[in-house]
Amino acid sequence: MSDKTFAPTVMRSMLGRARGLGSAKSGTAHWWAERVTAAALVPLSLWFVFSIFRLEGAPRAAVAHWAAWPVNATLLAALVLTTFHHVQLGLQAVIDDYIHGEAARLVVLLAMRAGCVLLALAALIAVLKLAFTG
Repeated sequence: MSDKTFAPTVMRSMLGRARGLGSAKSGTAHWWAERVTAAALVPLSLWFVFSIFRLEGAPRAAVAHWAAWPVNATLLAALVLTTFHHVQLGLQAVIDDYIHGEAARLVVLLAMRAGCVLLALAALIAVLKLAFTG
């Protein structure tokens, strides 16, 4: 037996340590994107809930008139896009953590992103239709 003690070594290059990047090279950007979208969703969601309570019981024409106002249409579109981007970021983190195998993970990621994009487009078209045609 050798009298050397076992010491684990860190398998990172000097450049990797200097940059502060993990093995995926994108963890920090992903983390920040999740936080920024979450922070943006707080005022957007509060505005939306407040607006919905104000419109409770209003006829469809009043809601269409409200949605046709450019500020409201813009905030609704921002809410839809930010929500689905935040959902996509969160689901990507779950998939990265729990789906093992590169091919399976890629297929699930692509399906999830396609679903998020299609749902976001459907919601955005609904907002635009309400805003432009009432």
